[in-house]
Amino acid sequence: MKYIRILFCAAFAILFFSCSKKESGSINNTPPSNLVVNATVNPDNSGNVSFAASADNAVSYDYDFGNGVFQTVASGNVTYKYLSSGTYTINVIAKSAGGQIISKSITLTVRVVLGLLWSDEFDKNGAPDPAKWDYDLGIGTGGWGNAELQYYTSRRENSVVENGVLKIKAIKESYSGSAYTSARLVSRGKFAFKYGKVEARAKLPAGGGTWPAIWMLGNNIGTVSWPACGEIDIMEHVGNDLNKIYGTLHYPGRSGGNADGGNKIIPNVTTDFHIYSLEWSPASIKMFADDQLIHSVANSSSLPFNQDFFFILNVAMGGNFGGTVDAAFTNAALEIDYIRVYQ
Repeated sequence: MKYIRILFCAAFAILFFSCSKKESGSINNTPPSNLVVNATVNPDNSGNVSFAASADNAVSYDYDFGNGVFQTVASGNVTYKYLSSGTYTINVIAKSAGGQIISKSITLTVRVVLGLLWSDEFDKNGAPDPAKWDYDLGIGTGGWGNAELQYYTSRRENSVVENGVLKIKAIKESYSGSAYTSARLVSRGKFAFKYGKVEARAKLPAGGGTWPAIWMLGNNIGTVSWPACGEIDIMEHVGNDLNKIYGTLHYPGRSGGNADGGNKIIPNVTTDFHIYSLEWSPASIKMFADDQLIHSVANSSSLPFNQDFFFILNVAMGGNFGGTVDAAFTNAALEIDYIRVYQ
């Protein structure tokens, strides 16, 4: 009998501790409640907003900042920087350990005053500033991948600052086996940035076959190549299709002839200066000409547009996009008054 009592007690103890262990490891299925969301907009017009969310039985908080950007935080506290002024509806979802949710939305107005991050005003005569610009030289493999006809040089004949304006000149001349020369300036290794607003005031070259561009490439092109690095074409124009300004993105699945872009007719681009601009944020990428929207793309973590990019300024001749060069062409210049980056 004593032996039976011992077995019974042992079995009871095993059952008790087993149940206790199971209960202690069970998930709390109590749904979250009493969600409170507060937001404090920094009065310095920087775009910084401090958010604080709290709820009973919540273990994490999902923020939708109202501009296409999402973030999950465990504590409920997060500071987010808006890159442009606007009124935003923020939605916060509190989650329990068991997956139940409760949500709340608030609306706030943010004013953002952008500051100048970098610029070149081209106000010193002579060669382009070597602290800001380097050169791509030669004709490139297959005409830089586009069957272009020019040979890029670093000569003053092809790129020079005169009277407050950078001039990138395409010239019809025999040079190193090419029938044309030009210049391609790059800020690679000297300046690159992520997100902000770009403005460039420029007058474009005239003549069939000219192909000027103000554009950007991802800083990681040396490791991932193109189009995985991403390409942002702020402005492109072809002399064979006068006054049509292109704004385009290239990335995996949308590159070359399948690029993600748009265009708009802007009068007198070869005789007057116009402003070409880019607004770039984690939520969107927008290209403009004289404040007229050319193209807009929703940005996301799946695209390569959330890293540093550098500038390229050039005039190509002919090629797959530039087309046939006018037999009467002798020379023409892309003239840039300034290029500025704001954040």
